[in-house]
Amino acid sequence: MHIESATQEQLIEWEKELSAHYNKICQHELSLDITRGKPSAEQLKLSDKLDGILSGDYRAADGTDTRNYGGLIGLTCSRELGAEMLQVPVNEVIAGGNSSLTLMYHALVTGYLFGFAGTTPWRELKAPKFLCPVPGYDRHFTICEQLGIEMINVPMGEQGPDMELVEKLVREDAEIVGIWCVPKFSNPTGATYSKETVERLAQLGQFAGASFRIFWDNAYSVHDIGNYVNLPNIRTATLENDTADSVIQFASTSKVTHAGAGVAFVSASQANLDSLKGQMQAMTIGPDKVNQLRHSRFFTEHTSLTEHMHKHADILRPKFECVLEHLHNALTDADMGTWEKPEGGYFVSFNTLPGCAKAVVKMAADAGVKLTPAGATFPYGKDPEDSNIRIAPSFPPLEELDTAMSVFVLCVKLVSLRKKLGKI
Repeated sequence: MHIESATQEQLIEWEKELSAHYNKICQHELSLDITRGKPSAEQLKLSDKLDGILSGDYRAADGTDTRNYGGLIGLTCSRELGAEMLQVPVNEVIAGGNSSLTLMYHALVTGYLFGFAGTTPWRELKAPKFLCPVPGYDRHFTICEQLGIEMINVPMGEQGPDMELVEKLVREDAEIVGIWCVPKFSNPTGATYSKETVERLAQLGQFAGASFRIFWDNAYSVHDIGNYVNLPNIRTATLENDTADSVIQFASTSKVTHAGAGVAFVSASQANLDSLKGQMQAMTIGPDKVNQLRHSRFFTEHTSLTEHMHKHADILRPKFECVLEHLHNALTDADMGTWEKPEGGYFVSFNTLPGCAKAVVKMAADAGVKLTPAGATFPYGKDPEDSNIRIAPSFPPLEELDTAMSVFVLCVKLVSLRKKLGKI
């Protein structure tokens, strides 16, 4: 039944029927979690051969004893893995610890306190600002908020951020110092930036201030679920536009091997890397090279990166199909929301009717299904439409996900009906 074509009497009866169903579900005392994009235990097991892989041999191919201090920029063999993931030269890669978020935080603090490559530190500006494509990744927003960097929403589309608006804002405001980008299978919409979008982003450095940086968080560069999706190379585009200093790229193996014990990478021009290394020397004597060596041997001796990610895709694909099937079957003809159909990544982005997202999340939680808080995909936790909900299918077993999605679509229907009837 379509919510707009139903009579008042039909809506009342429909709401009554769904409320009874919902009350029965609440009696089951469910405890299901689809809040964050964590790999499942089945995915993590794909990398269990990391354990004991070194067999007492801690020397890298170049003779480095990985048990000791040193090696600020990481092992060459580990940097080669990062270069493969980001499609950049190995000499432009630093291999760090287990978290790309740590490297992003370090890079943002470097720009804020010290500046990149001799440019003005952002803290010396009256009001430094970052452009934030929305809906987007909440942890990006948290870093900016912690440093007091103002965030400006930029709508996301199927081809990436609204570049007309991005270019306009950057031209008009010299205190815009950066933009967050998740360019492939964007979190949460699943969009991959088009060739035109990448080229226009690469051109920003021609008219933006010298301090401006694109934070290119390529977290899902190898996380295709269906057919391979090509992301145009931002490094190539910046070299063609003489703007190589404007981009800093990030990636990690957090969703490739063991999520809490992976390797993170940052790639940039030599000038930017020198700025990052200058501050790293004060904060660390070197990364966990033993873990870096483990990863290098794992992908040398047991599997290629491509083969390994195909195994991840085989596990994830049925879960995304489950989410999309529930949404399609329950909501396609009801006009109670819209959603994306990603080809990879870790999320499905769902938009309720305006003003309904918080109520849906609360109702689902009351029934035992935890979702990412409504508003989390926007800076300051404020979704102006109160409509976006990020669904994370990866972690629960398929049977639990199926149950969780049954509850989710029921909550969407109930909240939509109550909104239409003026009950909320």
